[in-house]
Amino acid sequence: MFTGIITDVGTVVGLEQAGDLRARIQTRYDTATIDIGASIASDGVCLTVVAIGDDWYDVQISAETLEKTNIGHDGWHVGKRLNLERALKVGDELGGHIVSGHVDGVAEVVGMADEGDSTRVTLRAPRALARFIAPKGSVALNGTSLTVNEVEGCDFGINFIPHTKDVTTWGDVAVGDQINLEIDTLARYVARLAEMP
Repeated sequence: MFTGIITDVGTVVGLEQAGDLRARIQTRYDTATIDIGASIASDGVCLTVVAIGDDWYDVQISAETLEKTNIGHDGWHVGKRLNLERALKVGDELGGHIVSGHVDGVAEVVGMADEGDSTRVTLRAPRALARFIAPKGSVALNGTSLTVNEVEGCDFGINFIPHTKDVTTWGDVAVGDQINLEIDTLARYVARLAEMP
């Protein structure tokens, strides 16, 4: 489990396709504190650490993950910056919202506008996921816990303050980018209960 509070921005420094895709991610985390088999959310995708070096870790990415995330849609490449978050430990502060790292689909950035020092970003969710997104509700986008400002059809808006743009990859975003979307778990269960007779 994660909170959606980004604690490092890593960089893809190697990719190898041999069966599953294997990615090497450079990090500022103290890799001596990372175990083989640990879960690290990388742009919101919960991935398992399979190898560790002095300032990097490797993850193995299945075909299912490639299909559901921007890893396959947008394509990770060497040099790509990623939002990173290590898994929660008992007693950690829950500053964002409960995030599983199980990406539901990919949203597209369809608009951007500066509002003072902040940036309003409009995203378009897949129709099947749009019904789970509500004004003032939570979503995880590329692993970042965010509050939805408004919703119109499949489009929804998020406001990014300068701090968020500085400490995550959101300062790099552009119209047309494919973004990993994880809907709020609570919204999923409420919708399911509403469907029950």
